[in-house]
Amino acid sequence: MRLRELRMQNGLSQRAVAAHLHISRRTYCAYESERRLPPVSVCIALARFYHTTVDYLVGLVDNPTPYQT
Repeated sequence: MRLRELRMQNGLSQRAVAAHLHISRRTYCAYESERRLPPVSVCIALARFYHTTVDYLVGLVDNPTPYQT
């Protein structure tokens, strides 16, 4: 997953992203280090937060731009 990359590009701390998601920093850290997989609802929230797609977050596509519908 590209969580750390996106967080760093946006100048955010793990604590700030975790607070936005209403989870502990420890839980977010486990997602970022891929020790735990985030639930789909968290993936969607992160995609919205970073204005990208879940496909980009998980590495299925290399274009971070959301799809046009």
